[in-house]
Amino acid sequence: MIKAVIDTNILLNSIPKKGSLRWLYDAFQNEEFIWVFSNEIITEYAEVINREFSKQAMEVVFSILLTAVNTQRFEPSYKWQLVSDDPDDNKFVDCALGANVDYLVSNDRHLRNLLKIKDLFPPVPVVTPVQFKKIIGL
Repeated sequence: MIKAVIDTNILLNSIPKKGSLRWLYDAFQNEEFIWVFSNEIITEYAEVINREFSKQAMEVVFSILLTAVNTQRFEPSYKWQLVSDDPDDNKFVDCALGANVDYLVSNDRHLRNLLKIKDLFPPVPVVTPVQFKKIIGL
């Protein structure tokens, strides 16, 4: 099964029933991919959802991510420090590389800039939500 790390902004747009990326949440619920996250990532999810929506919404999302059968918690043991323009984004890269995921789903330009680096090793599999939607066959 496809494993993916999901950037926070992508998660935010998948939460509302009429959100532009609601299909991602639905695909997750239908177990079409494994959602991979670290403690650092899920902490950011909680902070941002609480700020943008509500504490109740944060608790629901948190509960789903922590109990779903198609999630994987992974704690990176190595910090690659590949994103210098926005070091806070490194948590997504570190988790994606360490967990050997198939994709890091993001529209973030700092993460997408990694695709421009020739001969980057290890390669970071960054895709947009549109690309990911096609990959999982929606």
